[in-house]
Amino acid sequence: MAIQTGVITISDRASKGLYDDLGGPALKEAATGYGWSVIAEKLVPDEKSEIQRGIQELINKGCALILTTGGTGVALRDVTPEAVREIAVRELPGFGEIMRIESMKITKNAILSRNLAAVVQRSLVICLPGKPSGAVECLSFVVGAIPHCVEVLSEVPTSC
Repeated sequence: MAIQTGVITISDRASKGLYDDLGGPALKEAATGYGWSVIAEKLVPDEKSEIQRGIQELINKGCALILTTGGTGVALRDVTPEAVREIAVRELPGFGEIMRIESMKITKNAILSRNLAAVVQRSLVICLPGKPSGAVECLSFVVGAIPHCVEVLSEVPTSC
């Protein structure tokens, strides 16, 4: 079964129409290439409340996996990790660790990245860089763990 996926681009300038969103379409293409079904897309500014609202909307539409692009750098407007952590059930630090380790083989600036993954309600949210090639590369580094994680999160808990 295809993973129901949502993509959120986080960008002040793209959300104001100052330039085209390239990250969202790049992630959609990558997700489709992995056999996932992209059922929803959003474009929001770098604002915690807008990021959180976007994630909630995609969860409400049935997204088991949400990929975000943008807002993971060191600029003061980059608030994606903080926004996600505030609504997360738990963080999955291995995703960010692997993305940074593998990205360091490509660019020394990868050490500045604040990529992460977290569980929000019963959905996996993965926060990727804003640069389209970086977002797709980072997703490729962790793609192997995603189906199992989504499957575990979808399971109905049993009592002991």
